[in-house]
Amino acid sequence: AAGTVVGASSRRGASAAARRAGSSWAKGRNLVGTNTRESANEPPKDKKITILGSTGSIGTQTLGICKQFPDMFKPVGLAAGKNVTLLLEQVKEWQPAIIACDDSVLDELKAGVAALGISGYSPEMLGGVDGQIAVASYAAATTVVTGIAGCAGLIPTVEAIKAGKNIALANKETIIAGGPVLAPLFKEYGVDILPVDCEHSAIFQCLQGVPKGGVKKIFLTGSGGTFRDMSIEEMKAEDPEVLRQRSTTHPNWDLGAKTTVDSSTMMNKGLEVIEAHWLYGIDYDDIEIIIHPQSIVHSAIEC
Repeated sequence: AAGTVVGASSRRGASAAARRAGSSWAKGRNLVGTNTRESANEPPKDKKITILGSTGSIGTQTLGICKQFPDMFKPVGLAAGKNVTLLLEQVKEWQPAIIACDDSVLDELKAGVAALGISGYSPEMLGGVDGQIAVASYAAATTVVTGIAGCAGLIPTVEAIKAGKNIALANKETIIAGGPVLAPLFKEYGVDILPVDCEHSAIFQCLQGVPKGGVKKIFLTGSGGTFRDMSIEEMKAEDPEVLRQRSTTHPNWDLGAKTTVDSSTMMNKGLEVIEAHWLYGIDYDDIEIIIHPQSIVHSAIEC
């Protein structure tokens, strides 16, 4: 009888495994492998881009690259939140054709642009989600850099795809929350996706020249966060304010507030596992996290 029960349990397990294997959740969709069609390594020329989250960490770094390679990239649209001071500095330098910000500071943005006194410069200025969508789908751009933190980037990304824009993805929550929705859209609208945040960009670079099906495992590295050297007992005994300050201070990197907190709890790594699953079509069992306090290697693959 015991053997019968075990056998039945095994059959149910096998059946469940078969269902998982047949679902899109089992293998992801390999969004990068099936939607990146670049066949040459020639640098772009005057590539027009828009940036969602231009005043954040990703946005400012993207503009830094545009400044370093002015003949390759031209930002024609910027979307930000409430940091009007920095946004106006960016507007003064780049003079984008379309600008968006939080509804609550739209009037401040308009007044600030007028005060710049740039002759002949009259950009389109919008607020809220409608403004983000307008920047994401701006006609003159070919690529959208999605750097808005959290799930707020999902809807603008969807609209960018529908407008035929290639996606430079730096917002992991977009693919985590919307993977099953986004995956068929990339195929339907024939656009490319390129991961630009460090771990998944490292994987993308490692995969160059690797034949289809040649990857056995993906390794995501993590610093271990700010609490990596503290025991549970030490954390319980510590002043809560000290813990709060530590949770918002990354040991190695200068990151945004949300990502820093997620890194302190290692939640960020869990999100990156889901992202890697969707981007590269790798089973969850074949994605490993390695604690690497030096943060020298961002990610690796095993072939």
